[in-house]
Amino acid sequence: MPILEISGLSKHFDHGGTRTEVLSDINLKVEQGEFIAIVGFSGSGKTTLISALAGLIKPDQGGVIFQGKQVTEPSTHMGVVFQSYSLMPWMTVQANIELAVDAVLKKKPKKERSALCDKYIEMVGLKHAKHRKPNELSGGMRQRVSVARALATQPEVLLLDEPLSALDALTRSKLQDEFADISQKEKKTIILITNDVDEAILLADRVIPLKPGPNATLGKEFNISLPHPRDRASMNDDPEFIKIRGKITEYLMALGAERAGGKITEKHLPNIVPITRNEKVPAAYSEAAASTRSDRYVEFSQTTKIYPTSNGPLTVVDGFDLKIKKGEFISVIGHSGCGKSTVLSMVSGLNKISEGAIILDGTHVTKAGPDRAVVFQAPSLLPWMTAYDNVSLGVERVYPKATKTERAEVVEYYLSRVGLGDSMHKMAAGLSNGMRQRVGIARAFALSPKLLLLDEPFGMLDSLTRWELQDVLMDVWKRTQVTAICVTHDVDEAILLADRVVMMSNGPNAKIGNIMEVDLPRPRSRKALLEHPDYYAYREELLSFLDVYEGGANPSEDQLQSIREKRETRIARQNSGKSETASFAI
Repeated sequence: MPILEISGLSKHFDHGGTRTEVLSDINLKVEQGEFIAIVGFSGSGKTTLISALAGLIKPDQGGVIFQGKQVTEPSTHMGVVFQSYSLMPWMTVQANIELAVDAVLKKKPKKERSALCDKYIEMVGLKHAKHRKPNELSGGMRQRVSVARALATQPEVLLLDEPLSALDALTRSKLQDEFADISQKEKKTIILITNDVDEAILLADRVIPLKPGPNATLGKEFNISLPHPRDRASMNDDPEFIKIRGKITEYLMALGAERAGGKITEKHLPNIVPITRNEKVPAAYSEAAASTRSDRYVEFSQTTKIYPTSNGPLTVVDGFDLKIKKGEFISVIGHSGCGKSTVLSMVSGLNKISEGAIILDGTHVTKAGPDRAVVFQAPSLLPWMTAYDNVSLGVERVYPKATKTERAEVVEYYLSRVGLGDSMHKMAAGLSNGMRQRVGIARAFALSPKLLLLDEPFGMLDSLTRWELQDVLMDVWKRTQVTAICVTHDVDEAILLADRVVMMSNGPNAKIGNIMEVDLPRPRSRKALLEHPDYYAYREELLSFLDVYEGGANPSEDQLQSIREKRETRIARQNSGKSETASFAI
């Protein structure tokens, strides 16, 4: 008999007389000790589903049966960890956990309750911080408190609602390992809501997509037969992992395409030149620069950033050296605190360079300018303006000699290219996060910049929306061939977008640790990438690099060289295999 059963569950909400259908006919049986991962799109009703399972909301139809009894209210049998931490800010880590344990397990002796608190504080690695308050903790540490609090109340089922989505990649991987450990040691029944396919495969026995709303329902189930414990680095070489990852990704991509529906409206792009391309320079200067400009379009020369602190100068980035060709797309990857965003803020002119220099198209970068367009993690739109007006503000500045009609055509062209042809006159405040980020991308390209800078532009979005916008970005970039630098913590995103991936060492005193050339054909699609024989070789190199730097480690040159040699050997072997196949065919 299953420990938990969802039967015909449906739910809608009413907002000002408008009925919104959220979930429709959800059916699922969960066995004792099973780990289920449910993946889905933002707005598909994942949190509504978790709330119904926890007894926090009442379904319209159907319901949830736990151990033979219908769930009608919150129960101590269900432990819930939400994306937000919800800690008491005036209480210590230990006091926050004790508060929950004392309320739920009041019949247990005080000594036993205290032992439970200590056990789970140690399990999530917070023994050293048990007397700190939440404002003294990082986001990852606060989420660990939430997990420890849920586990310490001894629930039979643990419900996790995207608990790691707001965390950086390193903290996320550590907590994933803790969830895997808890699942195996505690034999807990766990239902995880996530938007990360790799996370789902790493942890779960079954992965079940939640189809897009309205009227979202569960889709095709995928059984994960990989043995526990699962190691994210070694899984990358496992044929079974590659196979199941490809199947789930393709299924979700098909759901996303079905959701996207309508086609992009084609608009005309006028032949006008922005002000930054009308600059006059001496003929001698042009002649001197002509032979090298293409190969050294952007040049970082011993670029360094030092911040003054109460303990003396802190060198965040130390001697960043890189030459970028015109039209090249560079991804920059590394752990949190490695200075990725600092490098981007210096080349954008928003952060003063302490030492060294940055040269763009022969000119030293000393301040911000319209020749560099930045797309931030949060798009920073003016909420009282429409999508059209937000893009138009920049266009009017950089095309001062264009006619009003020509400027309108630029705005409409790029908004239509990012799939907002029918929504360009909607107020920014009324757009979803994904739509707002589309506006940010359109605004950046509409400036026709010399350099496009992307600072984790999709970091706040769910994986599926991120895939869609990566496709949008690649589609528009293909037409413009603008030189671009993208900071990301997403290995797959780095490979998908870039000609070269620049890997940063840990900060402070962060430098370039390795540069990987991505020799994959363009235009690229996620589906084609998954099927390319070299894709997992590139992926393994990046994962190996991040692994040796994990936890603030400083690997030796031998470790880094072994990563490079391993990839070279693998690629040579793959190329040899291709040659043999071609010879056999001949």
